[in-house]
Amino acid sequence: MKNSHAPLDLKKIKVQPLSKRKSLVALAEILADPDQPAPPCSAEVLDSIGDCANRIKAARECGAAVILMFGAPLVMAGLQSVVNRLIEHDLVTHLTTDGMGAIHDWEFAFFGRSGESVRDNIATGTFGAWNETGRNIHLALLSGALNGQGFGQSVGQFIENDGVTLPSPLTLEKDLRDAPSHPLAPARAEMLRAMTANKLSGGRIPVKHPHRKTSLLANAFRIGVPLTVHPGIGGDVLATHPMFRGAVIGRAADFDFRLLGSSVERLASGVVLAVNSPIWASQILETSLSCANNLRLQAEKSIVQDHSLFVVDSANRGTVEPQMNQSFSKIGGTMKQITSDSGAFLQHLLQQLTGHAVPPA
Repeated sequence: MKNSHAPLDLKKIKVQPLSKRKSLVALAEILADPDQPAPPCSAEVLDSIGDCANRIKAARECGAAVILMFGAPLVMAGLQSVVNRLIEHDLVTHLTTDGMGAIHDWEFAFFGRSGESVRDNIATGTFGAWNETGRNIHLALLSGALNGQGFGQSVGQFIENDGVTLPSPLTLEKDLRDAPSHPLAPARAEMLRAMTANKLSGGRIPVKHPHRKTSLLANAFRIGVPLTVHPGIGGDVLATHPMFRGAVIGRAADFDFRLLGSSVERLASGVVLAVNSPIWASQILETSLSCANNLRLQAEKSIVQDHSLFVVDSANRGTVEPQMNQSFSKIGGTMKQITSDSGAFLQHLLQQLTGHAVPPA
């Protein structure tokens, strides 16, 4: 009997080059300069930023984690250089974002532009169906998995190294035959499958990233600061590419969730900054914190406590913001909600933390 509910064959997806896309945002037009005066804030917001800065300083003095959770809007606002300055000064110890945050960061590094009209491109079947984005991010994830790396590390290394070197199919076949139960066997099988399906031989695949110095992923990789990516399988545009494999995305996300947990485990007396973060940010923090406390209690350690959360959002987020705040409030510690432009908040925070306030022109 014919199965009338067979899944879509995404291998037949037709993709186009990025050069044909009407990209909505140019990096050169939005990139914030951390050495310029920060946008104005109200006195109330400045007081909250001062409190946040003091808590971050205290956290770093005692070796506690400072985690910045952000979504794609932060990248599309051009705040990469501000965030990069925070990690360069060891003021933020862990970055975490969603799949689209990573995709926009990669497109800016590679193409200098990102963003598209969802409404227009869904109607033409082209939303997200851009060859370079899907192909190169999948190559990065496939390659990184062979080294036991997660999403953020894999793509950051791909950008920083301007491409990737693939093993030969013969080597992969031999490794799978010799060690079928090896922990990396599933990653090797996925790489072999991708190389066969896409007629890829082993060796160097160069991919230039002219704007990699602004990339959050690349700079985090270079400095050695964890940047974890928490994508949705099917919820990000990586699904609109014939190379899409849920197993590849899931393996990378699995590693990054566990890597985030290692930072959450060090969050006692630490700080979480949720700046224009996606709705899942509070949920993944809840789960990570529960896992960390479970393991700490087994080791007869105290639970993670005395942490601070600063939830920063603009005033136009509608019903999403109350949902997030309600969830954030469940994870203990102290929470403060700040209604502010993300750029203004981060630039003022950076200047207070570094002591290099820039006076208005």
